[in-house]
Amino acid sequence: MILQVVNRDLQVGEIKVDGVASSSLLLIGDADTIQLASTFDTPAESLIIGPFVPLVPKG
Repeated sequence: MILQVVNRDLQVGEIKVDGVASSSLLLIGDADTIQLASTFDTPAESLIIGPFVPLVPKG
């Protein structure tokens, strides 16, 4: 397989974004480095952190 890449000038006049998915990246042109970040927006009272206790006793 032969892959030939020709880099030319790229001019973007306008970008309209109507929505964003839970994991998304919009990239126009080249990037030397892409740094990813994440936030967790669930309220603290809805988090359940173990140890998990069974609802029904064994037996």
